[in-house]
Amino acid sequence: MKKLIVTTIFLLSISYAFTQESEKNSASFNLGEGISFSFNEGKYEFDIFGFIRPSYIYSDEKIYTSEGNYSNVYRQFKSQNSNLYFTGAAIDEKLSFTIQMDYSSSDPLVEAFIGYHINEKTTLYFGQMQVSHNNLEMTQNENDLRLTSRGLISQTYTESGEEFGLFLETSFGNSFLIEPTLAVTSGDGKNSFGVDSRDSDKGGVKFGSRINFFPFGNFEDGNQLSTVDLVGEKKLKAMFGIAFSKNFGASNLVGDGHGDFVLYDSSGEENYPDYSQLFFDLNLKYKGFSLLFEYADSYASGLDDIYTDPNGFNILVPEQISEYLVLGDSQGIHFGYFTKSGYSIDFIYEQSNPEFNSNIDSILRESTNVGFGLSKYLSENNIKLQASVFKTNLKNSFATQDDEFMNASFVVTLVF
Repeated sequence: MKKLIVTTIFLLSISYAFTQESEKNSASFNLGEGISFSFNEGKYEFDIFGFIRPSYIYSDEKIYTSEGNYSNVYRQFKSQNSNLYFTGAAIDEKLSFTIQMDYSSSDPLVEAFIGYHINEKTTLYFGQMQVSHNNLEMTQNENDLRLTSRGLISQTYTESGEEFGLFLETSFGNSFLIEPTLAVTSGDGKNSFGVDSRDSDKGGVKFGSRINFFPFGNFEDGNQLSTVDLVGEKKLKAMFGIAFSKNFGASNLVGDGHGDFVLYDSSGEENYPDYSQLFFDLNLKYKGFSLLFEYADSYASGLDDIYTDPNGFNILVPEQISEYLVLGDSQGIHFGYFTKSGYSIDFIYEQSNPEFNSNIDSILRESTNVGFGLSKYLSENNIKLQASVFKTNLKNSFATQDDEFMNASFVVTLVF
């Protein structure tokens, strides 16, 4: 009872303080925007918001090997995401910060960065944040996805999507909008310097950039964070994007982590290949219809004087690098229609082709992915009910029949 009285007095004191300073300070809550605090007549802002995605997932996989075939079925209830954001801004100082946590993950820190806003269109960020030099779908948050999960391209060419470094974002134009971004990162992904002194930085830095072109102007407000046409663009709107990154000394299969493998030079010192990724995206929206086309390509360079053992006995042959890095190209198309009553019907088709078809141990395998989804958006799109079904086929070098993976899931997304 004593603790309850103290807590009540404390909360009443805060409420009284805001009441007395209502002209200078304010607080509000709106679904989808979270809790917002404003201090000193709006010169300082602090916000708490987030989203959760409880889900049911059914998976059925059939794997064929030289020794026979295996079939596994999985059913699980889980929270795919439990994300909470803490953001703040000092308007006169032109500073801001963001901290994002995912409490459904064993590694909960997603983002932690500060920003210096040079002007209204140009900002410099430093810290760990979601990068823009991946495919377009991978630059979007999970609560804005078209289907219940990311596509095969996102899952193949990216591990987490966040990196530690320095980031520059700007934009030019209005009726013809151009949005370039530039990043210089550690090249080692999230928590790039490891959890302790034994988990050290590997390789060199990573440079990344993306340029988005909007030939008919930007999408309408409320229609910029998702590839779905949520507002029903009255005129055809398009976004064409190009993204490129190069990791100088990659020790992760997709270049956004570290320590997955160790390679050497002739003297026994660690020596890693350079790894590059190239993406093209096209997003069209018109009267509820939307289309997203994605192309991905990855390749390795700097393969001279690389050995698989510290004694320098086994030199890395060109095809062998595909056993360490994801190498090849992929194409994908997403198509859907968003009705005026808040229903969305969506389809996806993707295919991947390894750079070295003859290497049966290549990480990237020839594959196709087909999916269908039905979604219902509620409460100004802050609540979303989604059901999706995916079928993925991976070419099998050990059998005449491809490995098959069937996945069905139901997800409820609540943005608060």
